[in-house]
Amino acid sequence: MAWNVRRIQRLSLLSFVACVIFLLAFIAKIRYSQSRPAQEKEKSGRLILGFSQIGSESAWRTRNTQSIFEAAERNGIQILFDDAQQKQANQFKAIRSFIVYQVDVIAFVPIVEDGWDNVLTEAKEAGIPVIVVDRQINSDPSLYAGFLGEDAIEEGRRAARFLFNKCTDREGEIAIFEMSGTENSSVVKERAAGFREILEADSRFKIIHTESGDFLRSKGREIAEKLIQANRELPDSKNDALYYQGRKIDVVYSHNDPMTLGLLDSLENYGIPLSSTIIISVDAEQKSIDALKAGKLSCVVECNPDLGPMLMDLVKAVSKGETIPRTTYNRETIFTENDDFSLYRPRGY
Repeated sequence: MAWNVRRIQRLSLLSFVACVIFLLAFIAKIRYSQSRPAQEKEKSGRLILGFSQIGSESAWRTRNTQSIFEAAERNGIQILFDDAQQKQANQFKAIRSFIVYQVDVIAFVPIVEDGWDNVLTEAKEAGIPVIVVDRQINSDPSLYAGFLGEDAIEEGRRAARFLFNKCTDREGEIAIFEMSGTENSSVVKERAAGFREILEADSRFKIIHTESGDFLRSKGREIAEKLIQANRELPDSKNDALYYQGRKIDVVYSHNDPMTLGLLDSLENYGIPLSSTIIISVDAEQKSIDALKAGKLSCVVECNPDLGPMLMDLVKAVSKGETIPRTTYNRETIFTENDDFSLYRPRGY
């Protein structure tokens, strides 16, 4: 009997020792996995940038990503890349993964303005500087180093100035249909604000409706299709122009090229003359410039996607602990029907 008791005690002791060894091994594995990113970074000797892009919804966005990768390669900077696929939750995950990896700098294109404080606080506590790219955010300025992107308010102003000058001799009310982009994104609010700022002093200009096309070509096509079908249901419908609730649309102000190109798809499919409407777009993709040259558009405001070189300069600066400007705008221009098209260069996107 005593022998059995001793045997049981010995087996219990062995089991306890085995559990302790397993636990220690598990803890060691966790510590190794946590330290490995730092070891890999130390081994590479390169700056590591964690970059979260909102997606690849357009030629503009694709070029924007390419510009950043090209500039990173020229500057010897390694990129950890994440495509958020138009979901803010995916960006939260990406930024937190960059923090775990212990990157040197984080840069991201915010899908919407709000909701960033918590994850940016985590980055700040980890000692990792953050640069906001392309779109602005509503957040505590102390949580990020600075913003790099377009002056979307000025883009809206440029569109409005062109329209104002084009309609100088025009009498009567001018009905404007606005296609805006992703709701709650800074560029939507700013392109709308800049446009209205210039036109509000002239009572001729009236924005009769604003509808979100989410910056997508398919949505631009859907919006135009809906307008056309609704007009055809009216007893006195016409096919000579776009109409909104029976009222002729004189101007379409579109917040980006894909939505504009989708609109053109529908107009051409239904045989509606493009000359009947002043169409203004923003981005300046090659396809929209081609449409401008073909007389399908009146004006294209540039939103320059080539942010890579400027971003790498900022990344190198903040990685050294230097202070960067709160706002850095890219260089942009405007293309109109009055230009000498022979001077145009290929856009590259």
